Amino acid sequence: MHIFRHLVIGAICLLPLSGCTSLVIGAGATAGIAAMQERGLDGAVSDSAITAEIWQKFLSQDDKLFLDVEIEVVEGEVLLAGRVPSVTDQLEAVRLTWQVGGVKRVINEIDIGSGKSLMDSAGDLVITTRIKAALMFDGDIYAINYSIETVNGTVHLMGIAQNERERERVISHARETSYVKRVVSHIRLKDDANRQGT
Repeated sequence: MHIFRHLVIGAICLLPLSGCTSLVIGAGATAGIAAMQERGLDGAVSDSAITAEIWQKFLSQDDKLFLDVEIEVVEGEVLLAGRVPSVTDQLEAVRLTWQVGGVKRVINEIDIGSGKSLMDSAGDLVITTRIKAALMFDGDIYAINYSIETVNGTVHLMGIAQNERERERVISHARETSYVKRVVSHIRLKDDANRQGT
């Protein structure tokens, strides 16, 4: 979300002023979580690097892309979601994404139209938070394997499901969340042939 990105930029600016202890602890915790994911530590690190490079390209090209387009990366598959003013902006976001090494597929879910209000952004954040909580408290779902982006009430799901039953449960939680207008699933199954070699 926009707020998150502003916090990220602020954190980057403050890093030189802070001690290293909390950073080391945070990095250790993050590595532990990444290692538990279906894609493994190497996959999570690679996806994070891809995300960071796409953000950097968006920011250097047009800060509106950086602010208006959400990015999720799972095993080199990149989801772009958001709303931009023109088709030109949409195509530019896709073009820049393909320039990043390690990108295997780009899923373009960027809408064309006017930007969303602060209230819309807050509503989307509430939806995403509720879905994440529902997945975490469902004992039949390995919640750590999923990424969620909500744009104007449309929920985009990415991740790796252990089986079809888990995938359907994740989608169901998203659909049952208040104020969700639409759910778009890009969830792959753990044994999907397209994942071989990832």
